[in-house]
Amino acid sequence: MQAARHVEESKDSGDAPTVLVEKDSHITLIGLNREQKRNSIDALTAQKLGEAISQFEADDTSPVGVLYGIGGSFCAGYDLEELQAEADRGSLNFLLRHEGSVGPTRRHPRKPIVCGISGFCVAGGLELALLCDLRVMEDTAVLGFFNRRLGVPISDGGTVRLAAAVGFSNALDIIETGRRVYAREALRIGLVNRIVATGTALGQAVNLAFSIAKFPMGSLMHDRNAVLENANAYNRPGFYAGTYNEVMNVTSEMVTDMQEGVRRFKTSEEKGPKTDSWHIKEKTIPDWEKAEIELEKQFKKT
Repeated sequence: MQAARHVEESKDSGDAPTVLVEKDSHITLIGLNREQKRNSIDALTAQKLGEAISQFEADDTSPVGVLYGIGGSFCAGYDLEELQAEADRGSLNFLLRHEGSVGPTRRHPRKPIVCGISGFCVAGGLELALLCDLRVMEDTAVLGFFNRRLGVPISDGGTVRLAAAVGFSNALDIIETGRRVYAREALRIGLVNRIVATGTALGQAVNLAFSIAKFPMGSLMHDRNAVLENANAYNRPGFYAGTYNEVMNVTSEMVTDMQEGVRRFKTSEEKGPKTDSWHIKEKTIPDWEKAEIELEKQFKKT
């Protein structure tokens, strides 16, 4: 992580804040802070999470955010004590909140958010993770819609986003069985984007956020929004309408960024490369594998 962080905390009645907002340089970190409840979400936490994401979206100095859980788990979904109280009252209020029962899940964030997943990321917690553009998962973390066991419906965009991420068949499997999904399967089906060592999800998510934030954001946001507009599970405009939408949403600022980027590229080509950031790192091959390759070449010649 870089530089010192600017920390913003709002406490309620003297208690520790349930949502922490920090800045690491120009990256906004939003942490769920209910460790004793595995970061499950109650009404107050949902409200504060919505406010934190709205403030991040309004912050022109911060292009990318990171969402994570404090204390070993990302989020165990909706708070069971509050859920029981709602059920005892026969109330569906927690399902009917405008933004979503666990936060602002019924809309698309206006900026990219990277999710750092540790421990349990289940039920509404998985829906929060799906809200994010990219997901970094620790190798011992667990995903799943465990609310299946309680008869609680998915109500925070999970059915839409899960199908978009992993496809129709995989989505039905995960939703209908309520089973555990471990890291290797999650990566294979596209539910997460990176697997990292236990204890490193936050740091790796921040690194990924910095790697995104270094690019010209105008064109990046254009392409991101085009993907959201054209994803089949979100909207079905058809191929021609989708490609037309890509072109018509290009702005003059993006054209300027593009022109400047082309100019820099041409200048660097004339003077020789100054960075290897665009190069693919050559794979290191052990000696035994080199010997096998040589034997195979000789075999083919004969």
